[in-house]
Amino acid sequence: MKIYYHPRFKKSYQKLPSEIKHGAEIREELFQQNIFDRKLDTHKLHGKLKKFWSFSVDQKYRVLFERFGKDVIFLDIGDHDIYQ
Repeated sequence: MKIYYHPRFKKSYQKLPSEIKHGAEIREELFQQNIFDRKLDTHKLHGKLKKFWSFSVDQKYRVLFERFGKDVIFLDIGDHDIYQ
């Protein structure tokens, strides 16, 4: 699987506290091994975001992504405000 990073994701990532960045890197490694690992709580979104997916970095932070076959693009990272 190849992961691409949307400019919005890169911008949001740079604003995160260092401990969240570290946690996101660990979760990304887990994501690359198994996109549906239970620790990630990967799930498809609903409503206006129904073509997107999300996984958890921790209890507060999420990564919003879209799937393209085997590849994905990370669209944004942050708290639940990324869903708006």
